[in-house]
Amino acid sequence: MPVLNSSSKMKMLASGFVALLMSAGASAAADANGDLIRVFMNHARVLKLDRSVAKVIIGNSDVADATVADSKTIVLTGRSFGTTNLVLLDSTGNAILDERVLVSIDEGNTVRVFRQTERSVYSCTPNCEKNSAPTGAAASATATAAPSASMAQ
Repeated sequence: MPVLNSSSKMKMLASGFVALLMSAGASAAADANGDLIRVFMNHARVLKLDRSVAKVIIGNSDVADATVADSKTIVLTGRSFGTTNLVLLDSTGNAILDERVLVSIDEGNTVRVFRQTERSVYSCTPNCEKNSAPTGAAASATATAAPSASMAQ
């Protein structure tokens, strides 16, 4: 067996450590994205299934909507930014699918405008139009002010 000096031992140890970190990072990324359906806001995504669906359940219908095109095809539409879940049941009540749904903006055709603490996002396809969902400090102020106003009534 060859004799290794301390520099060679450190290089081998470092390369093994890097390989370990890379494999751990890859498996963590796969676990994080494994149960996630991504759809863009105001876009539809077609889900083809192996079995017939009897019932479709969306956790938050303000975020996404699901339509049954036929017994084995579901059309999922992003309605607003956020996450929800989608559960599909067969005729006996068994889960065919139980996945998280992430609705986000199509980053490819957007422009962000920052004004002090407020951020506006514009979709530019082909003309730029402001997205309806408020972002930044204005959104936080609206979200926190609304409950106190309704409680005063």
